[in-house]
Amino acid sequence: MSTNPLEAAKRVDLNTRIQYGMMFLFGTLCLAAAIAPLELLTKAVLVSVLFGFTAGLWVSHLVQVVQRAAGRNKNPEAQTDE
Repeated sequence: MSTNPLEAAKRVDLNTRIQYGMMFLFGTLCLAAAIAPLELLTKAVLVSVLFGFTAGLWVSHLVQVVQRAAGRNKNPEAQTDE
């Protein structure tokens, strides 16, 4: 069962795509800030904040996935695509 990555991405709902996009954006900005030629304290604060956003989005996404799974387990007739 080989699927095209673009087709697989289109099957994912809009909220999940937005969350993945924001995680990628903040993760990339975090890495860019880590190698930026800034003062050490400024760099540490910037990387910490961006990593915090990335981790917060990730935890939020995991909670959302668990809530959907619990809802499907409670009501198996209501199937929703991820």
